[in-house]
Amino acid sequence: MDLMSIRKQYGEGEVAVWAVKGITCAIEKGEWIAIMGESGSGKSTLLSIMGALNAPSGGSYRVDKIEVYSMGQEERADFRRAYLGFVFQNFHLVPYLTVIENVILPLAPTPLKRMEKLAKAEQALWRVGLRGKENRLPNQISGGEQERVAIARAIVNTPPILLADEPTGNLDRKTTQEILDLFKILHSSGMTIVTVTHNPTCARYANKILKLSDGILEGIEEVR
Repeated sequence: MDLMSIRKQYGEGEVAVWAVKGITCAIEKGEWIAIMGESGSGKSTLLSIMGALNAPSGGSYRVDKIEVYSMGQEERADFRRAYLGFVFQNFHLVPYLTVIENVILPLAPTPLKRMEKLAKAEQALWRVGLRGKENRLPNQISGGEQERVAIARAIVNTPPILLADEPTGNLDRKTTQEILDLFKILHSSGMTIVTVTHNPTCARYANKILKLSDGILEGIEEVR
């Protein structure tokens, strides 16, 4: 993943706000990167750009030499399905769908048969420790379990890259540790992980910490 002079502006004229101001960095395959900074520093905007969800105002973003924002919307959607899993801060589970139906959602556009989709969704749920919870609704499981469902949905396509926006922000200490242990397992399988976090303890699990301030990359800290 190569970000070159990435800029993002919201609004125009006198009300224009630059959320990201010329960020350049490279993320190697298999790395775990934590993005840290105060509220309004550009963390979530940068992550959404990495997730092919939010076109930058300038600069270049490449993954495996693919120029992501040179593609049309349909091509970019195909790219997201092939390369990216995204865990949103508030989970974004569909309340009237069961756990397994939520996990299957990213497979909807694929040509797989329903039984194949179910098998993939079950496998993803087993990987995150939710065997036996497949037919429950989101409001019938705990917040930590809802987070695991969101992670299962993100990895059901077995993407090489997982992006997570404050994945432990709404969880207690014990559940936070469980989610971090799950991320460690995913990382050890070769997955590239990028997380936005306010929590220094969570950030220490990463290989590198990108420190943002006012839309600028202030520095990169090697963790281990």
